[in-house]
Amino acid sequence: MAEDRRLRAVVALAQAMAAAHTPRETWRAAALGACVALDGTFGALSTWERERGRLRVLVNAGQRVDDEEEFPESESYPVNRFPEITEFLHAQWAGGAGGPATGEHRGGAWVETADGPATPGHGYCHQRVAALRRRRRGSCVVAPIVLHGRAWGELYVARPLGAPLFTGEDAGFATVLASVVAAGIVQTERLEEVRRLAFTDPLTGLANRRAVDSRLDEALERHVADGTVVSLVVCDLNGLKQVNDTLGHAVGDRLLERFGSVLSRCGAMLAGALAARLGGDEFCLLAEGPAADEVVAVAEELCVRAGELELGAGVACGVASTGDPIGRVHDGRRLFRLADAAQYRAKAARSPGPVVAGRDGTVMRLADSPPPSPQDRRRFRDARPEEDPAAAAEEPWSEP
Repeated sequence: MAEDRRLRAVVALAQAMAAAHTPRETWRAAALGACVALDGTFGALSTWERERGRLRVLVNAGQRVDDEEEFPESESYPVNRFPEITEFLHAQWAGGAGGPATGEHRGGAWVETADGPATPGHGYCHQRVAALRRRRRGSCVVAPIVLHGRAWGELYVARPLGAPLFTGEDAGFATVLASVVAAGIVQTERLEEVRRLAFTDPLTGLANRRAVDSRLDEALERHVADGTVVSLVVCDLNGLKQVNDTLGHAVGDRLLERFGSVLSRCGAMLAGALAARLGGDEFCLLAEGPAADEVVAVAEELCVRAGELELGAGVACGVASTGDPIGRVHDGRRLFRLADAAQYRAKAARSPGPVVAGRDGTVMRLADSPPPSPQDRRRFRDARPEEDPAAAAEEPWSEP
């Protein structure tokens, strides 16, 4: 009967992790599932950050005490305080030995109690024992997690004072659970990589148009609900075609990457802004919350920094913000029309700074005009300096 219950617990853990949609949901499912399977009251999942030499807690689940957050931002411990992470875990697991063969401890997990070690062959760990005492827990079982043949971290489950202590048999079962958790984490990492690729521009590492559309729709829902200011800065990198034609596409790609870095730095001036490459030489910043004047100031800084790049010829920049008098905006398509029209106006006028919808009457007329033919768009975009910029700006624009 006990074996049937544990089998059901393993299946439930695997299913819960498979149903998770985000890394946090995966971590919580792992900690809670292991906690239930081992009849614990508290579970945690931690990862070994090699570059920092620290064991970072990802999630605390179950019955937490006052100093334990569910998803702590900064709870981590130097691994030298937990030598089994760097010595036992790495040497025995990642090295392929499979853990010391010490009776029921075979497989790698171990038990510790508030009175000291309970698993044969495992040394005393002052930090864990002290933590058990401080948080009024009677015992814990710790199971290493190994991914891709490398030590990744640990699964930790505890019981309160007065509850039956974990046994060597529990340690063996915890090892099985850790294997299930490892498989779930691998699956989550793969899904996250797929999501990252789906929403990331491969050349610059910025977000792509798909990511902007998704974020913009969500932001405008909040704008309609509570008036949150949503702003869009659309940029067209000048001179890319000439760089490609004279110096080669590899150099042109470097220009795109460098401007992407400039855009990212400027975007960081606006809390939570999303920097993206829409495609070709077109980029944008999406900001939710900052006032329109703040966004315009960042766009001005962006134009200055773009003009300082060694290659290219600066940037044509247009801004549209619900914080300006641009009329009602219910969807992303309208905000893009306004920002793109402002960017075309900036390009035609050879403006050294951004053009802002709602502060330039021509932009509103452009945004409300019908889309041009491809020939009109090319003529507009390629207007020569000697041509009348104002006349060129009156030409209809096209949506991105």
